[in-house]
Order: sequence, then structure tokens, then C-alpha cells
Amino acid sequence: MLRQLRNLGPASEKMLQKAGIVTVAQLQRIGSVTAYHAVVQAGAKPSLNLLWALEGALTQRDWKDIAREERMSLLLALEELTVCRE
Repeated sequence: MLRQLRNLGPASEKMLQKAGIVTVAQLQRIGSVTAYHAVVQAGAKPSLNLLWALEGALTQRDWKDIAREERMSLLLALEELTVCRE
């Protein structure tokens, strides 16, 4: 279950499932930025906290640490992904 990962709860799991991400292995394979983008593409309107939570879940760190330390690199990767797919 995705919600068993650190930082992810039922609401996060539901958004990921709606985007077609249903296993931990899928999430690990595509990474936090692509997963967040998929959630947005599926019609959800998550805050950026989901991006931080996903990265934290994959690296076993608290989402607040991600937001403070890696915010800019994740946002740049998200922007690049968004521009490439448009």
C-alpha cells in the first residue's frame, strides 16, 4: 500500500491511484516529479506538499526536510517535465 510509505496518507494514495500509480514499485520506478505530474494530469489539484511528500517517501525523509533542502531542484525538474510534455 502506498499509504504505508512515510509522508503518504489516504488522500495521497487516492490521488496516486487515480493517476494510475498503485504500487510502491511503480512510484519508485517513475520518481516523485513524474508521479506528481501524473496526479496533476489526472485532474487533481495537489499542493506542492505532495511533491515534497513523494520525494520524502522515496528517500525515507520527512517532507519538511525535502521542502527546505531540495525545493528548487524538484521545482526545476517539474518545470522541465511540464515544458517537455506540452
